[in-house]
Parts: sequence; C-alpha cells; structure tokens
Amino acid sequence: MLIGSGDVIQLSRRWALGEQLGKGGFGRVFAATAEDRTSAAVKLVPKEPGASREMLFVDLPGGHDGVRNVVPVLDSGETDSHYAIVMPLAAESLRDRLESVSGPMPLEEALAALTDVATALADLDGRVVHRDLKPENVLLIDGSWCLADFGISRYTEAATATDTHKWSGTAEYLAPERWRSERATAATDVYALGVMAFELMSGELPFPGPDTADFRDQHLHADPPQLAGAPRRLAALVEECLYKAPGARPSPTNLLARLQRAADNGLSPGAAALAGAYQQEVGRRRAEEVAASRALSEQERRRELTEAARRSLRGISSALLEVVNDIAPGVICEQRPDRGWTVQLGRARLGLSDATPHSGGKWGSWPPPAFDVIAHATISVHVPPDRFGYEGRSHSLYFCDAERRDAYGWYETAFMVSPLLPKRGRQDPFALPPGEPAAQALGNGINEFQVAWPFTKLVTGEVEEFIDRWVGWFAAAVDGQVARPSTMPEGRPEGSWRRS
Repeated sequence: MLIGSGDVIQLSRRWALGEQLGKGGFGRVFAATAEDRTSAAVKLVPKEPGASREMLFVDLPGGHDGVRNVVPVLDSGETDSHYAIVMPLAAESLRDRLESVSGPMPLEEALAALTDVATALADLDGRVVHRDLKPENVLLIDGSWCLADFGISRYTEAATATDTHKWSGTAEYLAPERWRSERATAATDVYALGVMAFELMSGELPFPGPDTADFRDQHLHADPPQLAGAPRRLAALVEECLYKAPGARPSPTNLLARLQRAADNGLSPGAAALAGAYQQEVGRRRAEEVAASRALSEQERRRELTEAARRSLRGISSALLEVVNDIAPGVICEQRPDRGWTVQLGRARLGLSDATPHSGGKWGSWPPPAFDVIAHATISVHVPPDRFGYEGRSHSLYFCDAERRDAYGWYETAFMVSPLLPKRGRQDPFALPPGEPAAQALGNGINEFQVAWPFTKLVTGEVEEFIDRWVGWFAAAVDGQVARPSTMPEGRPEGSWRRS
C-alpha cells in the first residue's frame, strides 16, 4: 500500500503527511504535522529486504546521550507496509549549501561543517559506521550540521547480515575497501569525509568519475590532486583521510582534534616553512598506484601500508632538512639514494634514513611485540668519540599501530642497556631495528635491553616539536656540548605502547 501526502499515520503520536520533501536512502521524506501542530519530517521506508537497517539508529547501543551532531529521532514505528522515522525539519542540506555557492565554500564555513561531522563520527566510533556519508546526508538543524540517513549503517561489532548492501553507497564517496567488498569501519567514514572536505574547499570532487567504472578505478588506483588554497595543515589532513590503506587514515578522534587546529595560520616563520615544506613534499611525491582491485592479501596490505609510511616519512624528512638548511645554509649535505641523508657542521652530523620495510615476521628468538611494525627508520646525532667512547644518540622511528590495533602512524622511540649491567653503548640512547634486542626491550621483565624513550606519535604536518628537539641536539653537538643523558630512561615509557 502506497502512503503519501494527505495520509495520517499513527506512531507514538498521530502525524498528518504533507508535501514530499525528497528521497533519502531507501525511502521518501514528507513534511508532517502532529496534532499539537509540531512540524517535522517523516521518512517512510517500504518493508523490503534489508529495509529494517533504516531503524538501526533509533535504538543506538547506549542511547543517544553523548552522541553529538546526529539528527535526533522524535518518533518512530511502523505501518502495515512501511517503517517510519520522524525527525526535525532541517534548514538545508550540505548539498544545498554547496550548490548555492557554485564553487568552493568559504573556508570558515567549510571547516565548521567538517568539524561538526567529525564530532559525530568521533562520538559514533566503536558503535555505528554510517557507510554513506555525503553532503546530501548532512543537514543543518538548530545551527549545527548533523548526520542523517543511516539506511545502510551497521553496528561496528555486529556480524554482517545476509542483506549487507555491500554495493550500496554513493560512488563519489566510496572508500577503496568498499569497492573491494571488504568490511566497513570508522576509517571508511573518514575517507568519505576526506572526499567531502576536498569538495567543500575546492568546489570539485577529488575523483570525478563520471561513470561507475571510472569511480572504481580512481578510488582504487589514483591519487587525488593537490588541494590548493587551503591552509597547509588542513590540506595535509585531507591527504591523510584519502590514503588508500584504511589503517593509515586518522581515527575519528584524531581527525576531530586536528580539524580544530587545522585553520590556525598563526605559525612562526620556522613553523610555516616546515608546514610548507611538508605540503610541497606531499605534492612532489604522490603515492604510486595501489594494489589490486580484488580483496587484499596480507602481503598486498603491507605493501599498501609501506607506501603510506614512505610517503609520510618523506614529508617529515624534507621538513627537517629544510629547517636545517634555512638556519645553517653552509652545512655539508649528503643525499644517499634510498638511504636518506646526513648533514655535517663542524665535526657533528645529523642524519635521517629512509623507511625500511619490515616483513612482520619473527623478531629473533623472542616473541614480537603485540603491535605490528610495517617499516622503520633511524634518526641520529653523531660526534667523534669522547674519552669515554660516547658518540651521540640515535632514535628509532617505527611505522606501526602502537596505540590502537590497525591505526598506523610513525612513532619515535629509543633504547638503552639495562642499568643493572656494567656495559654501555657508544650511543645513549640508541636505535634498534625490529629484532631480538628490540623484542627484549619491549617484552616483559627486566632484560638486557630496555626502552629509553616513550613511544611518541609523529603527526604528519605537525612535527614542529620533533624537529626543534633534533635541531637543538644537533646544535649542542656542533658546540661540543652533547653528552650522555643524566637520567635514563628519558620520560616514562611505561604504557606508551600496547601489549595486547
């Protein structure tokens, strides 16, 4: 039975249906008025296979408390032929706003919309995956941009239903893993938000299609164009959201925090130069085409993450080198193809290696840590040995999921010999590649090797503190002031990496 304008439906309250406002997901949306003259919008979804998913969000686990910027449900229920959801009337959709400006949205407006949506994703993380995020499903209600249309959403921990709507969604915003029929996660929504961010700030889609086959090929294989005209931190963040590997994208919480900082242009000249160097490097070295269109094997997954690791480290490396050359243009610089670079001033050297892939296999005879290392690199400050044989310090950089499983990024750490042992290394602290000594340090108990520097995440585009620290150590080495740390470990490494 077809229900439409002029009909009355009985839910918890009686609603008289007015004009049809549009279509959303798998149903139609009507203006509606309650007996007390409350105005609202009613979405009617025919009772067809899979349609009950539209009702998922009515009973969100844990309730709606603490979930911000999601269209509230005023009433819900069903008739003989339809499911019904009653929502407040929206002032406009984000698509309406985009079409009204006929080009890029003003940056302040775009950032406000993206921050509102990221707030919703952060609150929903671990609970619901939307899976069809696009401007049409973002509505302006009471001054906030809110997520709507959960018609193909799924609970994060729910088993995949018989009718999964794997091919549902909108091609322009569909993440690579969706084209491979893989399980949707919060990273899938982050990718769609990255597409929306590019569209809001440029007035164009990063992957223009126009046909389904074109969209599939572009999302799976093509790199997005450089996002011009946006603040550098924001452009770098959008680039990360559009990484092909889900695990390399920022988490919703990290995305929200960085969006709140992204438009801050109050940078010092050095920090502005660093941000510019990073963005230029991203533009120069786009990722190579990523793996096959079929479901990724473990080897292909690691190859995709390794490419993300290399691209990210190149940006960090280029930014550090540019700062050194700006401050001390007379340094002797040696670029080593596929091995990184070193700079020398006086008798001191600062160096950063390229990323070396890690197979993920055994770490010698010791069990590997709980986290997964995709690639590793070394950064060091070196001086000629003093009378005690001390030659400076080095740290390890691991591209891994140290804090949260499958959430990858670069982490800085360093190692030391147990203070219970009489021997000392030529460097303190020192870097270790994935292997038996590092596994000892990361394992349980008191072993020969220990962690000397807490795992510290390097957020691409925001590595000013990391660069300033290493430039400072290099300066101390040039002045002959570098020495073994007075206390080891430096900082509190306990709890800075996961053990399960």
